[in-house]
Amino acid sequence: MDEKGLPGRLPERDRPWVMRTYAGHSSAAATNALFRRNLAKGQTGLSVAFDLPTQTGYDPDHELAAGEVGRVGVPVAHLGDMRALFEGIPLADMNTSMTINAPAMWLLALYATVGAEQGADSARFAGTTQNDIIKEYLSRGTYIFPPAASLRLTADVIAYTLREMPRWNPVNICSYHLQEAGATPVQEVGFALATAVAVLDTVRDSGQVPPERMGDVVQRISFFVNAGVRFVEEIAKMRAFGALWDEITRERYGVADPRQRRFRYGVQVNSLGLTEAQPENNVQRIVLEMLGVTLSRDARARAVQLPAWNEALGLPRPWDQQWSLRMQQVLAYESDLLEYPDLFSGSHVMTALVDGIVAGARVELDTVLEMGGVVAAVETGYLKSALVASLADRRRRMEAGSDVVVGVNRFTETEPSPLTAAGAEAIEQVDPAVEAQATAAVREWRAARDGAAVDAALDRLRADAATTTNLMPATLACVRAGVTTGEWAGALRQVFGEYRAPTGLAGAAGSGADVGLATVRDRVAATARELGSGRLRLLVGKPGLDGHSNGAEQIAVRARDAGFEVVYQGIRLTAGQIVAAAVEEDVDLVGLSVLSGSHLAAVPAVLDGLRAAGRSDLPVVVGGIIPAGDAERLRAAGVARVFTPKDFALTGIIDELVTVIREANGLA
Repeated sequence: MDEKGLPGRLPERDRPWVMRTYAGHSSAAATNALFRRNLAKGQTGLSVAFDLPTQTGYDPDHELAAGEVGRVGVPVAHLGDMRALFEGIPLADMNTSMTINAPAMWLLALYATVGAEQGADSARFAGTTQNDIIKEYLSRGTYIFPPAASLRLTADVIAYTLREMPRWNPVNICSYHLQEAGATPVQEVGFALATAVAVLDTVRDSGQVPPERMGDVVQRISFFVNAGVRFVEEIAKMRAFGALWDEITRERYGVADPRQRRFRYGVQVNSLGLTEAQPENNVQRIVLEMLGVTLSRDARARAVQLPAWNEALGLPRPWDQQWSLRMQQVLAYESDLLEYPDLFSGSHVMTALVDGIVAGARVELDTVLEMGGVVAAVETGYLKSALVASLADRRRRMEAGSDVVVGVNRFTETEPSPLTAAGAEAIEQVDPAVEAQATAAVREWRAARDGAAVDAALDRLRADAATTTNLMPATLACVRAGVTTGEWAGALRQVFGEYRAPTGLAGAAGSGADVGLATVRDRVAATARELGSGRLRLLVGKPGLDGHSNGAEQIAVRARDAGFEVVYQGIRLTAGQIVAAAVEEDVDLVGLSVLSGSHLAAVPAVLDGLRAAGRSDLPVVVGGIIPAGDAERLRAAGVARVFTPKDFALTGIIDELVTVIREANGLA
């Protein structure tokens, strides 16, 4: 019998998902070369990683950009950079995802302008701008403007693309980072759908889209989700997402066409779940997480991008990205997965799991809506506090061993890994000259343009921002005039202002019956008495533009539970601000958290500042993704301790902080 005719098989293999790797570093030209190599290897879409200055609306020569240029993505400061990024790549034939949020309108305008210069019709452009600002206030931290102004920019992009770029997904409602920030599956679904409701309500109420076209808006809303290693639960989560999305769009927005109500999502599997210890285990984690979003045909991802096995160590090399791409290709082309209808239809186990997540997520969604919507839930700190508390629970389970992480808190005996034997050569290295080159290049760009045209374009942008006018036309005019990323964002900062999101620490729960913490608490109290102070004071600082604050917040919560008085002012601080806070608050210890790889620039700047302020005696510790060689350099510069992801036991870290304070003060 012909194998293809077996009962239960589809008449034809299902179409594979779009296969991407998340890529971008150092410069537009270098990233363009990486894109071309990946496309030649069978990648079917592009996923652009922008560096932190670009994501937060700064040019490479801004003070806050120091040490961050080209490090976690590609710097794009103006139209010339975008031209170089896509040189030789026909945008009309490409499906491009751009992980960009606060300045999403700006980057889309740059992209559309380059496509037009290539002679392409904008109606052919296919791809996605992430453009979900809400989760930036809760996790990644690359927000710029207050929530209401940010949602206005999102709505303007949606209305514009509906008219001019109908194949473009103007927003990716992004639950990915909610999971990394601690969200349970129920919270991830509920909070993400609350964000989707806020976006759709803003579009509907803006008056830019006729009521009869709301179905077209819904059809272009996509989601970007996280897939953890509990892949059965992840399958249920995705099916629950689809069921609730269908319900909301039908009942709240009156979308009658089921094709327009389809839940469309892309995925990256859980990068923060990857481990520095025994990093080879990350390969099987990535495969299992990929299965969670591909096994269920009725809830299968439309696009998948996988991290590399060594992302907990640093920036992946092209070979590492190739390995992740080949994982997707083996599943899609060698296995028989795409030959069958949904494997879970009629499963009592899956139905019960889905029903449970749907019920819980509906409660979370209703709670947020009753508060006045997701903006109110952000501004009151409700959402951030819920995520910090959930992540604290997850960390406690891991420390207690009830949640097993192989190679980290169990089965830690290991042979030396040949994959990491090369040391620093096992990850991509960013040339320190990149930042200087980018700084010189943006200054040359500014000097060569028509200053009057730039001023006129920025004046128009500010004037339109003060009204309800759609800002996309003024933004496109800025692109054509040669305005830079920092100038565009700076003009809108003048109108909208900047925003500081709640840290969420106040609502985080304590550590319960942690026996080890009681001992540390006694040491904290005893040390404070010996120093003649009421309480030990810890400053937790996030220098530079790195907004991934989960680790810093968990340290702050555990230190507070141990009896420290914690000073934490949130993300995106200059070295000068951190030094000023340390001196003014008269702290006993400064703890710096740097996950972007900019530690060799950010940390010495703080050390130099403390010396200049006459506080060279104040001990400094650092935590982050820091290679062994860099850790040695930091210690030689004066850092008392360096903590990396392998140091997962928070209570032990806090105990070590007490030891650092005692050593710095000559206590036995």
